[in-house]
Amino acid sequence: MSRRQSLQILKKFIPSSTRSVTYMPRPGDGSTRKVTLIPGDGIGPLVTGAVEQVMDAMHAPIVFDKYEVHGDMKKIPEGVLESIRENKVCIKGGLMTPVGGGVSSLNVHLRKELDLYASLVHCFNVKGIQTRHDNVDIVVIRENSEGEYAGLEHEVVPGVVESLKVITKFCSERIAKYAFEYAYLNNRKKVTAVHKANIMKLADGLFLESCREIAAQYPTIEYNEIIVDNCCMQLVSRPEQFDVMVTPNLYGNLVSNVAAGIAGGTGVMPGGNVGPEHAVFEQGASAGNVGKIELVEQKKANPVALLLSSAMMLRHLQFPSFADRLETAVQHVIEEGKYRTKDLGGNSTTQQVVDAVLANLD
Repeated sequence: MSRRQSLQILKKFIPSSTRSVTYMPRPGDGSTRKVTLIPGDGIGPLVTGAVEQVMDAMHAPIVFDKYEVHGDMKKIPEGVLESIRENKVCIKGGLMTPVGGGVSSLNVHLRKELDLYASLVHCFNVKGIQTRHDNVDIVVIRENSEGEYAGLEHEVVPGVVESLKVITKFCSERIAKYAFEYAYLNNRKKVTAVHKANIMKLADGLFLESCREIAAQYPTIEYNEIIVDNCCMQLVSRPEQFDVMVTPNLYGNLVSNVAAGIAGGTGVMPGGNVGPEHAVFEQGASAGNVGKIELVEQKKANPVALLLSSAMMLRHLQFPSFADRLETAVQHVIEEGKYRTKDLGGNSTTQQVVDAVLANLD
């Protein structure tokens, strides 16, 4: 007897009165929402295609506004930005950024154009995936708009390049505010600020000063600080000590990928970027969000991370029951272990994983 058949039989013996009321919609909340979809590069079309199939199977009240954008473009087409500004929400595959050559990252360009100042990556143990550490449940909140990603580089004289790191009080305060607000709204107990203020005393010192000021406004949430190199060591030795982490831009990219690797891999960690008006959801950890060419050719990319990111998107759109159904189906597939991609120890194709998720949708 399959797990799905067992669950269906079990449901017959569970009274419907056990279902709790978790969400009372406002009139009109069920209206169809348009969401901008960017398949992107590499494995992007495979994993965004998985999201499209699942949304269609669930009859989710979403219509995708699809655009082709690729990392080798000079800039994001204005029509794409207009679509996101109108729809307020976007889900995307990775956009490949050429290494060197003076080509700017379209991922960074998108964040700046839409003021997506907060990146959130949720790194947690997934039941059914064996990892070295248990009880990992870390949310990395990264400042997305400045720091080393400001792109202020120039050649002073031949052979000497200067790259500027920009830290402002305004951006530091608002990312700290978002981190503490997230912790408060999600019943999190601790916020840890990651820094290198022992060396960059003014820049990271300003970041810490801002975090401390915001922390004082949330006395029920524990606050501490950790130097980024010690943070990486602590992550691989005792990751369970961390809860919510707030970081400047570059450190957040490094920390979120380390945390993802510890918790089960980049293929299963969801994430997104949010600002005052817009939100863009994508695979949480940047390492592997475009993928190796073999994965594209063999069509064996792991769709789980983007499926879970789409569940985050559904909650953002106030469709919580659809998010619950999707997350439950993904969890059943992973726990059963029959259909897994190579990064999780299996040999399944993207479509086989998607078909298994569809079969587990209630």
